[in-house]
Amino acid sequence: MEYRSALIRGDGIGPEVVAQAVRVLDKVGERFGHRFTYVEVPMGLCAVAAVGVSYPAGTAELCRSCDAVLLGAVGGASQGDAPPEQRAETALLNIRKDLGLYANLRPAALRPALIDACPLKRETAEAGIDLMMVRELTGGIYFGARERYDTPDRGVECADRMAYSELEIERIGRRAFELARLRRKKVASVDKANVLETSRLWRSVMHRLAAEYPDVAYSDVLVDNCAMQLVKDPGQFDVVVTENMFGDILSDEASMITGSIGLLPSASIGDTAPGLYEPIHGSAPDIAGQDKANPIATILSAAMMLRYSFQLMAEAEAVERAVDAVLAEGWRTADLQGDGVPVGTARMGELIAEQI
Repeated sequence: MEYRSALIRGDGIGPEVVAQAVRVLDKVGERFGHRFTYVEVPMGLCAVAAVGVSYPAGTAELCRSCDAVLLGAVGGASQGDAPPEQRAETALLNIRKDLGLYANLRPAALRPALIDACPLKRETAEAGIDLMMVRELTGGIYFGARERYDTPDRGVECADRMAYSELEIERIGRRAFELARLRRKKVASVDKANVLETSRLWRSVMHRLAAEYPDVAYSDVLVDNCAMQLVKDPGQFDVVVTENMFGDILSDEASMITGSIGLLPSASIGDTAPGLYEPIHGSAPDIAGQDKANPIATILSAAMMLRYSFQLMAEAEAVERAVDAVLAEGWRTADLQGDGVPVGTARMGELIAEQI
């Protein structure tokens, strides 16, 4: 079977970590009898250097010609006053919108060999952390109307509109419930319904959906309480679903309790478009080209691609087992704390591929 992936290698450490994910995918293909082909797609600051914009014309069409998209990282040091068309975040927002990628899935799982790297109490870490953040990705304040205007007595004033429709809430809510059915059948919906009208609508739609999924345990959690519970008792959570801005903040918090941001993958998916898979870390320009970056988050993003876009469950599990086996043997990139055998980006990718 042949599977076609768009590769957005991007900036900074992006090309290095994508190269190791490709190495692992090719090993999966060799073992399981698949053929993976790749289409290079420039996006980010590398595209600015080549053609003057971060999101070249035709990017979405090129991605749609593939079965899935694997993204390394885009961006770099502060871009200061660069115009919007030259900013990396513009490219990310545009590709999500153009491909209809409204659901961001961010698993936060503490790998068994890295309990000592968890910053929480040891008994909390030993109890296990395995949650899935489901973040709405194309609505809310990040996509709302923006205003900047002068006032007669307060200087410049700005406003960002936060808006959600029933349709947007329902489709992300259904994703969360369906995912929970494949996991431990628990959904926590995060909002700020004691203050925000958008959250009151969010909660009412989620309650209606909960009635359709009686086999899934459901709870409402205010966003400030969720932030506290994530560091107090993260093991209580299975699937956590929330709107765009809350999800942006909470998913980064969840990433740090697993020991390193270099370990965590993500998937952005819609209803029909190819899914986009990427590590949650940035482009880390300070270590780019030095063989120091941890490729595991990108490799696990490729595993998510195998699972969610290609429906290759056994292959995805083989990659995840290989990562755990290499970590259990004590191999560590520089971002991981504690004792271990230090290795670079390329060697870590090679070790994981050998375990497939």
